[in-house]
Amino acid sequence: MNPAPASQATAPTAHHRTRPAWRGTGAVAEPDLERATTGARILLEALGIDLENESMARTPERMAASFVELITPRPFQLTTFPNDGGYDELIVARSIPVRSLCEHHMLPFIGTAHIGYLPGERILGLSKLARVLEHFSSRPQVQERLTVQVANWLEAQLGPVGVGVVIEAEHLCMTLRGVQAPGTTTITSSLLGVLREDSRSRAEFLALTRPPR
Repeated sequence: MNPAPASQATAPTAHHRTRPAWRGTGAVAEPDLERATTGARILLEALGIDLENESMARTPERMAASFVELITPRPFQLTTFPNDGGYDELIVARSIPVRSLCEHHMLPFIGTAHIGYLPGERILGLSKLARVLEHFSSRPQVQERLTVQVANWLEAQLGPVGVGVVIEAEHLCMTLRGVQAPGTTTITSSLLGVLREDSRSRAEFLALTRPPR
């Protein structure tokens, strides 16, 4: 099963190859690297940056390719297995690296995520927790939406007893510009099912997300 339903793609044109965006998720259409490179050149020149020297000549191309990499998730297949052992305790992947682009300033936010679930009839291949996170972070995002999207997707695909997602990240749009508060991190969480409703289960999950002392 794919992370989201596939959309029908239309034939590519010279200037726009379509990868239809999934509505409401922030996913983007297929990038046009040639146009993006032209746009990057226009932007840099408008900012007064000299692109004529050898070191900067290919900067617009590299800049466009970097953004394409940041907004293009790797495809993956969801792998689940029967919970034939009747496992009924939390499964938590802690400190998964996360990076995305702030959709307001197109600057990165970088940090770690802790993702866990209390399984029902199915369990998930462990690497897929990181893959789901990458899927939803590889697009212009806000951290709050990213956190909820990962939790909702896992709940919909697995039917678990509970799901928990905690993300802690540093936003460069806050630390390098504007208020310029380096070292500041933002923490968001989304708890579903028993991890939201039962205080002991919630406390156990949150304790497991904390780094060891």
